Amino acid sequence: MNTKRAMCPACLRPQTGCICRWRVPVESAVELLILQHPMEVANAKGSARLLHLCLPNSRLETGERFGEAPLAEWLSGERRAVLLYPETPGDASLGIPAAPPLDSGWLAAPEKLLLVVLDATWRKSRKMLYLNPALQRLPRLALRATPPSHYLIRKAHAPDQLSTLEACAWALAQLEHAPQRYDALIAAFDGFVAQQQAQAASGAARQPSA
Repeated sequence: MNTKRAMCPACLRPQTGCICRWRVPVESAVELLILQHPMEVANAKGSARLLHLCLPNSRLETGERFGEAPLAEWLSGERRAVLLYPETPGDASLGIPAAPPLDSGWLAAPEKLLLVVLDATWRKSRKMLYLNPALQRLPRLALRATPPSHYLIRKAHAPDQLSTLEACAWALAQLEHAPQRYDALIAAFDGFVAQQQAQAASGAARQPSA
């Protein structure tokens, strides 16, 4: 008997857990390159696929160590690449050099920017940065004074940690000087989170009591 579940070709989830209902296209001036760790692909709590579905001006690639040639191609367009990642004190101990300074003049032209995002846990994102020297050579953008996270379905290891979708929404709003432009994206994320909570509660209710 074939027990394989039918999958949605768009969100790559089982049809019973399809998240395409939360897809809300939002045009961004900044282009987005999402580099997703392989362990996040099948994670039902992950937000990168929904982010990619909502932003037509985005590209999603999966891997941990990317080939030098394809990564260089993704980063070498006419846009200036900036990595959405904070400077961390432990970088030097891992052999990660200090990132070059971000030219403030770049921020005045968001339509010329490529925002590179690592979709992974904090530990895995550090490893991705370590394994890909081309990413180390990018200037970095760090988020500050962001609203509290709505990511109620995944444990955060620090109060200011956000989901990939939230971090990108706030970064794009900051870069494009458009505080409300990505409200629809955050609302879609809230719907996604509520769906995951409902499915978790439904699964718990079906569990036999001890």
